Amino acid sequence: MKLTQTLAALSLFGVIAVSSAFAADEAAPRVGGPVAEACRQDVQTLCAGAKPGDGRIKACMRENRAKLSDGCKAALKAQRGERKSSGK
Repeated sequence: MKLTQTLAALSLFGVIAVSSAFAADEAAPRVGGPVAEACRQDVQTLCAGAKPGDGRIKACMRENRAKLSDGCKAALKAQRGERKSSGK
């Protein structure tokens, strides 16, 4: 059970890192927001071996950009659009 909780926490951290990788600025998105939900499986699948910290999850997702699920790509695109329209 403890391993499952640790993996879940690492995955959530990874989603946060990923969403900031595609954001116009480096502000972290809301935890549990649409990007976190849409990209959770992508982080677990594509970046399972990447340890959080020092931009490793972010780099992994950039390297695997073409492999991201359609839902993850759409959520990231929507987040970029929101940030552009809000002037951030």
